[in-house]
Amino acid sequence: MKGDFDQSTAKYVIRAKIEIDGVVDKPDVVGAIFGQTEGLLGEDLDLRELQRTGRIGRIQIAIKSEGGMSKGEIVIPVSLDKTATAILAASLETVDRVGPCLAKVTLLKLEDIRGAKRRRVVSRAISILKGWEEEIAPGSEEITGAVTKASKKSIIKYGPDKLPAGPDLPSSDEIIIVEGRADVLNLMKSGIANAIAVEGTHIPKTIMDLTRKRGKVVIAFLDGDRGGDLILRELMQVARVDYIARAPEGKEVEELTRRQIIKALQAKIPADQALAIASEKKAQTKRKRTTRRVKRETVPASPRRETPTPTKHGKVTTVSIDSIDESIRAKVPEIRESFEAVLMTESGEVIERCGVAQLTKTLESKESAHAIVFDGVVTQRLVDLASQKQTKVLIGAAVADIENKPSSMIILTFDDIESNQ
Repeated sequence: MKGDFDQSTAKYVIRAKIEIDGVVDKPDVVGAIFGQTEGLLGEDLDLRELQRTGRIGRIQIAIKSEGGMSKGEIVIPVSLDKTATAILAASLETVDRVGPCLAKVTLLKLEDIRGAKRRRVVSRAISILKGWEEEIAPGSEEITGAVTKASKKSIIKYGPDKLPAGPDLPSSDEIIIVEGRADVLNLMKSGIANAIAVEGTHIPKTIMDLTRKRGKVVIAFLDGDRGGDLILRELMQVARVDYIARAPEGKEVEELTRRQIIKALQAKIPADQALAIASEKKAQTKRKRTTRRVKRETVPASPRRETPTPTKHGKVTTVSIDSIDESIRAKVPEIRESFEAVLMTESGEVIERCGVAQLTKTLESKESAHAIVFDGVVTQRLVDLASQKQTKVLIGAAVADIENKPSSMIILTFDDIESNQ
């Protein structure tokens, strides 16, 4: 039975059951309670005095008679301390008659109204944590512990590549792509369970397929370091990304606090805007690099003009940088930090210029391309496609694990080119 007392002033509720050997009404029970406890506990705990001073609420009785017997429940709201409340509850069990009928009162429980309020706070806090509706500032260790426990879930393995992911990923309309398993776990600790890890700079097919699903909003949440830059470049090349969020410069997603994670995700920007920002930074980077190159030219150049390039099964062969046309090599500083790609002839003429994200599609549309210089990660998939287009020189910002490289193809990074100039 729910009482109608003022919960804003009551601290506890006494609940007891009463069994009566006879048929009685509510007023009979109330009269018995007041009459048989009067003077039992002294003036300070006298029921009439407590009710008159507002320290207990109206005594509520629910009685049902059947077969010559009556049963019911007694509910008394109390604003006393714990000790006084316990004494008052015990006094109810001394009531043994209601009118001429024998009766027995048994205490059911003492209900802490503040405890019930705390449970409601915990329930609501869990809901807020899951929905990220607002910041939470728990008022006690009890609340913090309950919310944290409720938000803990088990990591899952998603897709054919068995990538580590949060349990909410399959049902979520929003996908957060991060670098590694530790990033997924850190987001889950903060209540974000819809992340998936690429597990390296090579973007798995699972990620490509997942980002192309209709109705999915894709956010790339990457480290604020060089590794994050490399993953971003390949993502833009092979997957569909709507927004980009970055950890603070020099920090990794796995080490961020909950507040830093929220701030980074709130500061996400559209992917095309991120590309535009990268292009704006390009000029500054190029000027700095040019200045360093001028300083290096004052020092006698090293006669070494060869650099290793990866081959099948990790073997390394040495190729001559000089064998690559100067006009092709000259494209490196122009393309670096631009998120762009150029397809070129053997003599260095530009066949096509496009964004990194459109490189695969652009290359597929061409009959051939002698050289490709692009601000992205050289992957096995790109190598296979370039081989079909008779590509002989492939230069990127970085190179992923290449298991099968055509013997006629030279694969280099920007650093390989610039360190030998």
